[in-house]
Amino acid sequence: MNEQPFPTQRLNRRYFLTHSALATASIAMPWIARAQQPEKPFRFPRCRIVPHAEHQTAFELAGKETARWHFPADYPRPFFYPFNGPSGATLTRMGHPGAPNHDHHQSVWFAHNDVNGTTFWANKKDGGIIRQKDWLCYEDRDQQAIMAVQLGWFGGKPERELLEQTLIAIARPLDGGEHTLELQSTFRAVKEPVQLGKTNFGFLAVRVAKTISAFFGGGKISDSEGRVGEPDIFGKQAMWMDYSGPVAEGVTEGITFFDHPTNPRSPSHWHVRSDGWMGAALCLNEGHTIAPDAPLKLRYHLHAHRGEVDAQCAAKMLADFKNFPLLEVVKASGPNRQFETRAVGEKK
Repeated sequence: MNEQPFPTQRLNRRYFLTHSALATASIAMPWIARAQQPEKPFRFPRCRIVPHAEHQTAFELAGKETARWHFPADYPRPFFYPFNGPSGATLTRMGHPGAPNHDHHQSVWFAHNDVNGTTFWANKKDGGIIRQKDWLCYEDRDQQAIMAVQLGWFGGKPERELLEQTLIAIARPLDGGEHTLELQSTFRAVKEPVQLGKTNFGFLAVRVAKTISAFFGGGKISDSEGRVGEPDIFGKQAMWMDYSGPVAEGVTEGITFFDHPTNPRSPSHWHVRSDGWMGAALCLNEGHTIAPDAPLKLRYHLHAHRGEVDAQCAAKMLADFKNFPLLEVVKASGPNRQFETRAVGEKK
């Protein structure tokens, strides 16, 4: 009479066969082996990019929204609004406080008054339109949050895409609720050279909150050279420009706007107004041609700070800005992502 294997023997044989099969399968299908590994506990990154409905994307640092990107089809260009200070109050506004024909002043925005003869600055029927064509990547990290998008500048007769702008926005938290927003842009001419005309208007401009402006509020505009006020600053060169003023009773905050030394014609010439805006004017004295094989690269940096501007702090911020890496968008190296950012020259 054949003896039946002891239950423990049957269990061991089943265990051996099962695990042998799994081992063989894990060689053929590595995902099985990965699935057997204990998962690492999820942890929330300190800095996040959060998409919202109605064509909006928020920058959240340490649990607070610091800025929001808008790219709606019913506006002629994308923009950042709000750009919040450490207290949570917005440091920027939509539109001019007293001139309805300046509604093209949209908080923080890119534009240029003369691109192959087409204005991308004012809201005109025959003006150019800037559209977000794609978002490329959103990256959540502990030290910074990164958004990369691709924009098209459409204008001319017949209308066509003149420029393609790749924008990489990097938000970084600082102590005490202060924060920065670095904007790295690459402008490529599409098919044929693009001529940027001589103008005060372009590329990056900031319309500050009404109470921060010198005319409508209690604010002050100053620069890296120690100059104060529109008459002394307008058209001059400086590595940074600052607008600071009251945002609530007893609360003063401001924005320092930095030019990067690698930008063409740095230190930038500045177009500023006592009514509450400041812009880095690349083409204030002469135009610039963007050839298809020679893109224009621009880097700017916005610092939302407490109190009035501190010149020593601004000098340190500028030194840090100089050392931040230039990023590029590349094909993603891992699954479930199409693109990612990396420092230019960094190996995969």
